Amino acid sequence: MNEAPDDRQLFREAADLAIRLQGDPENPVSVGLVRAWIARSPAHRQAWARVAEIHGMAGQVLAERYDGADRPPRGVTRRTLMIGALAGTGALAAGSLVLPDLLVELRADYVTSTGEIRRIELADGSVVTLGPASAIGIDYAPARRTVRLLAGMAYFDVAGDAARPFSVLSGEVTATALGTAYDVSDDAGIVSVSVNHGRVAAAIAEGPAGEELGAGDWIVFDPATHGIAGRGRRDASQIAAWRSGMIVAEQETVSALVARISRWHPGKVVVADPFLGARVVSGVFDLGDPVRALEAVVRPFGARVRRITPFMTVISRV
Repeated sequence: MNEAPDDRQLFREAADLAIRLQGDPENPVSVGLVRAWIARSPAHRQAWARVAEIHGMAGQVLAERYDGADRPPRGVTRRTLMIGALAGTGALAAGSLVLPDLLVELRADYVTSTGEIRRIELADGSVVTLGPASAIGIDYAPARRTVRLLAGMAYFDVAGDAARPFSVLSGEVTATALGTAYDVSDDAGIVSVSVNHGRVAAAIAEGPAGEELGAGDWIVFDPATHGIAGRGRRDASQIAAWRSGMIVAEQETVSALVARISRWHPGKVVVADPFLGARVVSGVFDLGDPVRALEAVVRPFGARVRRITPFMTVISRV
């Protein structure tokens, strides 16, 4: 990794403060803590500026007040039954399974469970950090190194070998690198590639010409259209921030964010409203409390998170 450790720590602290403000934006204690933290040094101000910029893209995400009184009552109600009826079609639209299905597990060399992050050392010296509810298959040959991301997310720290290109395949997307570190994630069918350092060539089948990405670059592919759904740059310390318990999102769909956060939440999470899933949001979300993170994603659009059973959580505007 090429960023100083302090940069990542400061970003995480700033994000924690932002999340606290998100919970109660008018609390003078929270506001005072933020002001005092920002005043500590220019580096603190810069870290806060990065977090504030991300939240500012979402408009109401940072300012949205969280009210514990809005939590749904316990027990089964008529509304709960209505949401349950929507869940059948919503599950297909969300594409968000907490664990890889049996077929994926049979194809995988490494699989993680909900909330589990695993460090894997490959035969060539490359290191994979496999995210929760994720799976990869290894396919090495004398002239190439291929890793298939079968489900979820993974961060790759690649050992250089010019004679054997290293490629990650996720659905129709291919991300090839020579001596670099980058993150690949498949969230509800949307595939993103983010580069920590080095260079990565990313392309989607039947899509436009491949894109060459450098440190801090990120790109999002939508297999449904064989096109690019978004691209941009962020500080390298924010790449694969999920490894330290944060999700950094910039102009991502609700369905993709829900799929990513759900890897830290037990059971299946369903977006019952497909129109909600297509909405776009930005922000920094704390994976230490996945339910709170999900609520922060959908509350600006008038939606709520309801746990129907220990194995099913539904997000809807019903």
